[in-house]
Amino acid sequence: MKYAGFFLMLLLATAALAAQAPPPNPVPWAYGFVIPSPEPLPPPCPAEAKPYTCSRPGRPWPEDGMLLDLPGSSRKFTITQIQAHYDPADWYPNEHPHPVPAIVQYGRESDRLRACAHCHYHNGQGKPENGHVAGLPVNYFLQQLALFRSGGRTSADPRKANHAEMTQIARFLTEAEMQAAAEYYAAIPWKPWVKVVESDTAPKTRQSAAGLFIPLGEGDEPLGRRFIEVPEFPDRTERFRDPKAGFIAYVPFGTIEKGKTLVTTGGGKTAQCAACHGAGLQGAGDVPPIADRTVSYTVRQLYNYQQGTRHSQLMKPVVAKLSPDELVAIAAYLASL
Repeated sequence: MKYAGFFLMLLLATAALAAQAPPPNPVPWAYGFVIPSPEPLPPPCPAEAKPYTCSRPGRPWPEDGMLLDLPGSSRKFTITQIQAHYDPADWYPNEHPHPVPAIVQYGRESDRLRACAHCHYHNGQGKPENGHVAGLPVNYFLQQLALFRSGGRTSADPRKANHAEMTQIARFLTEAEMQAAAEYYAAIPWKPWVKVVESDTAPKTRQSAAGLFIPLGEGDEPLGRRFIEVPEFPDRTERFRDPKAGFIAYVPFGTIEKGKTLVTTGGGKTAQCAACHGAGLQGAGDVPPIADRTVSYTVRQLYNYQQGTRHSQLMKPVVAKLSPDELVAIAAYLASL
């Protein structure tokens, strides 16, 4: 009898743990993974951790001393300068405001807080695995940093380590640094960034440490019901960190039209996006623009809202009834604008 009681307690404890575990992620590609799984575990990230220690280290780039250049830039840099965490190469200094705030250009190496420009670029366009900050309203920018800092903006897929790094960055930033970064990026107009291609296939890829899918150059594979987003010019994005090299999102046939219906009418499942995000979905007041952002980023945010890991009383009911396929459809249509 005592063994029956023990096994009952074990069963209840197991059930409680299962109830606490997040559900399997139905859109792992938005987070830089191929399948839903608890693996690979992210690095430990306690509240006092210095930001970069929470991320997955990227690939090493051996220094060969060669000076590299890009189309339209008069500047040349070594690979070490291009990939620098604390003073990354600025390819197009005449195309953004000056002076660049110290936190954007240099970060703070003593705290292992990488420069904003390392991930988000000097022009704020960002990449699918991080965020797009060019042209964001100052108040919205500051609100989001406050959410990161408070734990109100986390990842529904705990494997996404650079999300944890961003939380720690927000905790280490001073109020003055937040304000400077917000005002700098708000002053930069958004530029076209994403092409959406409906297809049955997509390039075979590998994943970077941060979750960017890189084409292998070895042909295509069936797309199925997923989406895959890749750099249009892989070497320029990964090696050169080119802030003018955009992205291509491959989505199943019919996805864009399905998304258009949901975005413009609600389709009986959600709200019309323009009601808050304005004409052309270019933002209104402190509400951010959402057109032409990467599919990965938008799907990730919608799913985070749905799972309650990104807090918003306004967005929670908007996404509550949407299926994973509908999240992708909305993001694909928005990216196509």
